[in-house]
Amino acid sequence: MSDNHLTVPTGAQNSQHKPAKPIVRQVTLEDITSSLKLGILDFVKTPVIGLTFGAFFVVGGVLVTLLSFWVDMSYISYPLACGFLLLGPFAALGLYEVSRRLQAGETPRMSGLFTLMWEQRRGEIAWMAFVVIFIQFLWMFKVHLLLALFLGMQGYGTFLQFAQTIFETSDGVLFLIAGHLVGAFFAILLFAVSVVSFPMLLDTEVDFVTAMITSFKVVTGSPVIMVGWGLLITAILMASMIPMFVGLLVTLPVLGHTTWHLYKRVVSFEEK
Repeated sequence: MSDNHLTVPTGAQNSQHKPAKPIVRQVTLEDITSSLKLGILDFVKTPVIGLTFGAFFVVGGVLVTLLSFWVDMSYISYPLACGFLLLGPFAALGLYEVSRRLQAGETPRMSGLFTLMWEQRRGEIAWMAFVVIFIQFLWMFKVHLLLALFLGMQGYGTFLQFAQTIFETSDGVLFLIAGHLVGAFFAILLFAVSVVSFPMLLDTEVDFVTAMITSFKVVTGSPVIMVGWGLLITAILMASMIPMFVGLLVTLPVLGHTTWHLYKRVVSFEEK
């Protein structure tokens, strides 16, 4: 089926009617496992598209790491790479659309995905992307702030020297602990407001604030399951980053597709 016959996401349309009220139900372990299975199937059905989006993160992760070494700031390579992954919910927009089209019995095409993403630059998704990027900036600001508080403004000749300071001094260990605690706060915050917000904005006509509130309700309504899911995502992504980010080629597309299916299982809308 050509792109000319593909249905347009409801969220991309400009109608004047009042959007339906979202209804959030509790998330179960079955929702997670079923969504993950469907996410894997979507990746298998569209491997080229999935690998293309995954390659964006691999190249991006390598570039931001190399950049930190190039400007003699290798000590921020780890938090910078982790912060880069915070952009995942927005960058996976095309993957949500792939799953949406597959669910509708359509054939996703790369050109149609890029067109859709470009068309969202002035809509509610753009505002949601701004929120994600703002949290990314806060993430990097806290790294510099904690460095100054615990280790001062001293320079580090090499990454090895920085690592020795971190692991062999009391101030370094305190910085490591504080950095991960504050980083976890930002990661949890972003997860809570974005876990279903981007798929929701793509799927239906709501404002980005409503989408964030709905996403927050999904997490707070099933805290144990959703925190567990968030920790699993973190573990998968961290493991994928170890071999020069190569694992992200597969894990990020699968997680992107999974996110769409999880959204469709736990969020519905009142009949008008």
